[in-house]
Amino acid sequence: MRGNGEVVVSLYYVQKLLYQLNRDPAVRRRFQEDRDDLLSEYQLTDEERDAIVEGNIGLLYVMGVNGQILMHYSALLGQKWEEYLEAMREGVRKYGPVRAGLYTLLEDREQTWRPDLHGNR
Repeated sequence: MRGNGEVVVSLYYVQKLLYQLNRDPAVRRRFQEDRDDLLSEYQLTDEERDAIVEGNIGLLYVMGVNGQILMHYSALLGQKWEEYLEAMREGVRKYGPVRAGLYTLLEDREQTWRPDLHGNR
C-alpha cells in the first residue's frame, strides 16, 4: 500500500493526463495512436493506467479524480450525463468509498452524496 504522499502524487498525474486529454487534440491523437508511449510519460500505477485505458469512470472517481476533470473525460468517451452519474455511483458500490482527493471530505464518509440528474446535491 502506498503512503498518503504517494497517493497524492499519483492522483496528480492521473488528473494531469485526463485534463490534457480533455483539452489538447494532440494529446488525444497520441492517446489513440500510441497510447503506451503517452502513458509512459506519467507516473501511474497499473490500476490507474487500466482505469484510464478502460474508461472506468467509477474507479477513477473512487481514486479521487476531480469531478470537473472526470465529467469532461466521460463526455470525451461519449457517455451521456446520466451514464456519468451512474458510473460514479457504481464505482462506490463496487470499489468502496473515495480514497483520496476532495470527495474524501464528505462528513459521513458513507458516500451518501448522490448527485441527481440536474447536478443538485
